[in-house]
Amino acid sequence: MTEINKPALSDPIAMEVFTNRLLAVADEIGTSMIRASFSSNIKERKDCSVALFSADGRLIAQASHIPLHLGSLMGSVNAVLAAYPIGRMVEGDVFICNDPYAAGGTHTPDISVVTPVYAGGRLRYFTANIGHHSDVGGTVPGSIHGGAKSIFEEGLRLPVMKLFRAGELDEDLLRMISLNSRSSEERWLDIKVQAAANERGARLMRELADTLGADKVDALVEDLFAYTAQRLRNRIAEMQDGTATFHSKIESDGLGPVEVPIQANVTVRGDRLIVDFEGTGPQARGGLNVVASALNASVYYVVKTLLDPYLLPNSGMFDGVEISAPKGSLLNPNEPAATGARSITCNKVVRALIGAFSQLLPEDRGQAAGQDIVPVMVFAGKRRGRDEGYVYLESIGGGAGARALGNGMDGVHVHVTNSSNLPIEPLEIEYDLIVDEYALVEDSPGAGRYRGGMGIARQISAPNGDVVFTARSDGHREGAPGAKGGTAGREAHLVKNAGTDGAEELSPMIAGLTLGKGENVRLETPGGGGYGAVAERDVAALAGDLRDGRMSRARAEELYGDEKVAAALAGV
Repeated sequence: MTEINKPALSDPIAMEVFTNRLLAVADEIGTSMIRASFSSNIKERKDCSVALFSADGRLIAQASHIPLHLGSLMGSVNAVLAAYPIGRMVEGDVFICNDPYAAGGTHTPDISVVTPVYAGGRLRYFTANIGHHSDVGGTVPGSIHGGAKSIFEEGLRLPVMKLFRAGELDEDLLRMISLNSRSSEERWLDIKVQAAANERGARLMRELADTLGADKVDALVEDLFAYTAQRLRNRIAEMQDGTATFHSKIESDGLGPVEVPIQANVTVRGDRLIVDFEGTGPQARGGLNVVASALNASVYYVVKTLLDPYLLPNSGMFDGVEISAPKGSLLNPNEPAATGARSITCNKVVRALIGAFSQLLPEDRGQAAGQDIVPVMVFAGKRRGRDEGYVYLESIGGGAGARALGNGMDGVHVHVTNSSNLPIEPLEIEYDLIVDEYALVEDSPGAGRYRGGMGIARQISAPNGDVVFTARSDGHREGAPGAKGGTAGREAHLVKNAGTDGAEELSPMIAGLTLGKGENVRLETPGGGGYGAVAERDVAALAGDLRDGRMSRARAEELYGDEKVAAALAGV
């Protein structure tokens, strides 16, 4: 443990005010984008993110959206600077890209739009945003499936290109992008919204520069980087020196039930943090690979969450952290490996990182595993009363892991994914689909001194048939493990024609399944693992679980014993 330094700031209060002003600009970009978008995936589910960058590509501020998108945002801006040095840019240029290998992206449906911002006579900042577009072509609707053998099966690849040239839209480029989507009108409209939202942020940044002075803003941003870097080094220095290792895995490499191990090794040396993934398995045959931009975002998420949740989200946060993964591995694949389902793997990376960090942190920060995936259902068909096609995707929440100080949350997204659900009403209005059930899954939490969170059941039927279904999920063979004596949460299930005599358990990587008239698909996501010894569960808390329907009496007796359950029921 090293001596802790205090950040040297002349006016910390002014710095806090300035920081919140920057975050307000980023939030305004995001709000504008969400309100103006046409696709339900951005408009309703908020599957998007925005950020501000300095002229040299350093992150100034990220809005509170999706942690995994930080990787694409940083990668895209750096790719823009590599392809178009500042001297080749002019005011009014706007760039677009998505490719994981050529443009710093993480998977093809995440399209980045990057806008240079000029103030005080020169380029000072970039506004950048990402929208997850429901379809960019490829072999299946939605562009992503676990069985993709290369990125060429995952839709249109966009290197860094100019969407606007000196303020003039390249309609040929936008037409080409739109034509390669099964929902071409949505692509055309949402990409234009992304550019407009960035311009809104650019105006706000120019107003800030005009108010404070552009050089003053630059100086404050440098102070912000220095403050954040020192604050993180202080948090690292509070940890004991040493190395900790933890393992997780994905249950399928996308093409079959072939497990691929993930090994996280975390080393603390003074105020430096070294994270490597030596021991991780080879790159997946299917679409579960993770490129550097996505891996880095996953690591930064864990660092911020476990060491300092209120740490400012900017490039100063990265200075004290070194990240590496073996070339040709699941977490550093060779091009053209498919990367579409990378969010499943990234959440399993987070599981491994939390397990390693927990060995180096005080026990009160410990937590069990949650669902630690982002299970996705994709439906494609015709819109109600129209010939136009749709591609509807939904990432489903699940149980969070119990913590050393409390129960896990029910039915939430976990870790690096943070989109909203699509409410039933707009789903049934926009698409020729019916939601049969949307509920929490009884008996899904793991048990312990504190219980895990509940998984979610989402059952959707095709009343008129002719709907193509694709899924990507994990955790169908083993539930989320508990910690410190807690039991595992319930595993996931994907069932076709649930509740009928023809019910059939499906592969979690099923792709291109056609649903006939009245057929349904039901996904039950995993529950979170429990924390602490099962015998230490408070009787009143157990009574609450039984009363609220989180746990059946039979399951409670199996886990906690007849006597404790009887005492709990006597108090209900």
